[in-house]
Amino acid sequence: MIIKRGTVVNHSGAVEWGVGKVMEVNALKATIQFSDGITRKIASSHYTILQPGDPAAFVDIPDSVPAAKVRVAAKRTKKVKQAEA
Repeated sequence: MIIKRGTVVNHSGAVEWGVGKVMEVNALKATIQFSDGITRKIASSHYTILQPGDPAAFVDIPDSVPAAKVRVAAKRTKKVKQAEA
């Protein structure tokens, strides 16, 4: 299978990712956006596990969907003992 920009593929080793669309290709890797919403980079040495996918099954994730915000716990301040006179 020839991997080129716009090609729709399935990753035979990770069916749960869904159908993916090739976004970018270079000599070392392909960047593929899968229907689960995650963009993954697949090394060219692993192209053999990519199979042709059904273009109608690919669901494009819109850019306007806000990403989930990660909440960071507030840092605690250390209490400093005051010296008694």
